[in-house]
Amino acid sequence: MNKNTSSTALSILIPVYNSERTIDRLVEELIRDLGSLFKLEIILVNDNSVDRSEEVCISLFDKHRETVKFYSLSKNVGEHSAVMAGLNRVTGDFAVIMDDDFQNPISAVVKLVNTALENNYDVVYSYYEQKRHNLFRNMGSWLNDKAANLMLKKPSGLYLSSFKVLNNFLVNEIIKYKAPFPYIDGLILQITDKIGTVKVEHHERKEGKSGYTLRKLVSLWLNMFTNFSILPLRLSIILGLIFASLGLFLGVKTTIEKLIDPDLPVGFASLLISISIFGGIQLVMLGMVGEYIGRIFLSLNKKPQYTIRKAYEYHGENS
Repeated sequence: MNKNTSSTALSILIPVYNSERTIDRLVEELIRDLGSLFKLEIILVNDNSVDRSEEVCISLFDKHRETVKFYSLSKNVGEHSAVMAGLNRVTGDFAVIMDDDFQNPISAVVKLVNTALENNYDVVYSYYEQKRHNLFRNMGSWLNDKAANLMLKKPSGLYLSSFKVLNNFLVNEIIKYKAPFPYIDGLILQITDKIGTVKVEHHERKEGKSGYTLRKLVSLWLNMFTNFSILPLRLSIILGLIFASLGLFLGVKTTIEKLIDPDLPVGFASLLISISIFGGIQLVMLGMVGEYIGRIFLSLNKKPQYTIRKAYEYHGENS
């Protein structure tokens, strides 16, 4: 280690989903490897797993009451909302967010924290020379990266990894966001440009399979598009102007051709294609506007980011 971090309070936040086979060993190894290096707390947030993850997390709390906190959500809300639940309960100088499947190496936690300390970064992201996700997940990550470059003005070389460390200042700013559909990386990019990166190894998933599905990836993209950018609405204006101009041009062209040759038949096929194209574009744009309005409606009605059903915290001998 480059610095003495024994006085540094470190919170490790792990969103838990169907990880009954890994979470016990992960927590035990975190305590073994990092417990002497930091003032350590581990925050476990169960995102309504359908296996025995909750029972395992409760047993971990019972075994390590002074280190482990456990929160069980009443329904599945997705990774980013589960992370928000945990961030609202961390107490450390730094908070490391990591997965529950051993793909994030424990040894890299020290590198992340040291990089943040040495450079006074608000956040340090990990990045991988070679990712061990499946092809579908890698494609989703690539699309998410390109969309973030466009929508969030993310630096093109920055990989928005879920494995990262945030300082206390950034955590306190992020949890001020109370609207539904949080996107953690979007909030980070809105708050700070003091961002660092550290290359780490990406391990094979030890058990189970990724919880990311096409539906969840689409939901994540919609959160990015509609919560942190108005670019889709501006794009709809530009497309509307382009196709309106094209329609005007075709209308003028058809009128001139008809005047030149009165016997020229008006093409039914071209008319049908034009209606289909313009109608489809209008429906897409109306749907996009409806998505924005729907999210405004849910925000005004105070749709919760998450609801905690059970909380396990140690408050001394009377806990």
